[in-house]
Amino acid sequence: MAERSLARSTARYEKKREAILDAATEILNRAGVRGLTLGDAAAAVGLSTTSVTYYFKRKEDLAAACLMRGIDALYGFAEAACAEATPEARLKKLLELHFERLRQGAAGEAPPLPVLSDLRALNPPRKAQVFEAFMRVFRKVRQVFDAPELAALSRGRKTARTHMLLEQLFWAEAWLRRYDLEDYPRLAERVFGILTGGLAQPGAAWAPEPMELEEIAGADPQEISRETFLLAATRLINSRGYRGASVELISAELNVTKGSFYHHIDAKDDLVVACFERTFEVMRRVQRKAMAGPGDQWSRLVSAAATLAEYQLSDYGPLLRTSALSAVPEHIRGKMVEQSNRVSDRFAGMISDGIAEGSIRPVDPFIAAQMLNATLNAGAELSFWVPGVKQKAAPAVFVRPLLMGIFELPAQRGG
Repeated sequence: MAERSLARSTARYEKKREAILDAATEILNRAGVRGLTLGDAAAAVGLSTTSVTYYFKRKEDLAAACLMRGIDALYGFAEAACAEATPEARLKKLLELHFERLRQGAAGEAPPLPVLSDLRALNPPRKAQVFEAFMRVFRKVRQVFDAPELAALSRGRKTARTHMLLEQLFWAEAWLRRYDLEDYPRLAERVFGILTGGLAQPGAAWAPEPMELEEIAGADPQEISRETFLLAATRLINSRGYRGASVELISAELNVTKGSFYHHIDAKDDLVVACFERTFEVMRRVQRKAMAGPGDQWSRLVSAAATLAEYQLSDYGPLLRTSALSAVPEHIRGKMVEQSNRVSDRFAGMISDGIAEGSIRPVDPFIAAQMLNATLNAGAELSFWVPGVKQKAAPAVFVRPLLMGIFELPAQRGG
C-alpha cells in the first residue's frame, strides 16, 4: 500500500513538474531567460510562487531545466540521425525528426521546444552545466560529417558547417509559422535539397567581388560616436542577451560615464532598436551595392553574402544577432521582425531573378533566403566556434557551404 501511494505521489509530482516546464518554456520563448520569473510560471499553471519553489528553488533552476529538456530532445534527434550510414542520410533524418517535433509543438501534440539561442543569459553555475550539455549536442551533430568522402574537410571546416546547420534548425521555427502544419514534411525536404545542392548551378564559380567594408559601415570618425556606442552595445547584447547588457556595462566597455549613454540613446529600448536598425541598414547597403554591381544574380548574391561574412569578423562588426529578439518587449519585436523579413525578402528577390535567368539552381526562394539570412546572422559567432578563423577566410569557411552545398569540398566546383 505504501509503495502504491508513493508511486501515485511521484506521478503527481512529475505531472505537475512537467506542466510547470511547459508553461515556463512558453514564457522563456517569449521573454528570454532574463524575462522568465517563478511568479509568471506559477500563475500560468494556477500555483503560488512558493509552490513552484518546491519543484525549482530558483528562477535559474527553472530556466536551465527548460533548456535542458530542449537540448536532450535535440541530442536524441542527432543520435538517431548519426545511426544512418551516409552523411546525406544523417542530414535527412535530422531534419525530418526536428521538423516533425516542431510540427507536434505547433499542433499542441507535444510541449514547445525551448529557444536555445539565449543560453548565455544564464548565470553560473547553471550556465556552465547547460552549455556543456549543448556542446555534447554540437559534437554529436558534427558526426554527420564523419565519412571517408569528407576526410578532406578539416576539423575547423566541419565545426563551421555544424554551426551553420544548427542555426538552420533553430531559425526554422521562425519562418515555419507561415505554413500549414501538414506542409512541414515537404518543407524539411526543401531545406534538405538546399543544404545538399546549394544554390549554385553545376560549374558555377565561387568568385565574390570584394566590397570596401569602411564604405559599408558608414563609420563616424568621432572618438565616441553613435556608431561606436552602438557597436559596443551590439557586442554586449550578442554575448549577454538583451537583459544582460546593462547601461553600466556598455559605458564601462567604452570607458565613458553613464551619462554618455543618455547623450546617444534615450532609453534601453531605444538602444536595441538602434542596434537592430544599424544591422539592417548595413545589410541593405550591401544588398544595394551588390545589385548594382556587374555579373549575373549568382555573382551578386555571392558577393553580398561574402561581404557580410567578412563584416561580421571585421573591426566594424559584428551585427546584432536575431537571438536578441526573444527578450525585447513585444511592441518592439514585431517591428524588428518586419525589418528582418524585408532584408530576407530582398535576398529572395535576387534568388528568384537568378532562377529566372538560369544562374541560380531552382529552389524555393523564400526558404533559401531565410536560410541565407540565418547563416549570415550566425557569422557573428564564427570566431567562437572556430578560434583563429581569419576575416578573409570567413566567406569560404562559413557561407560557401550553404551556397555551394554543405557536403561540397572546396576543390569540387569553381575552385
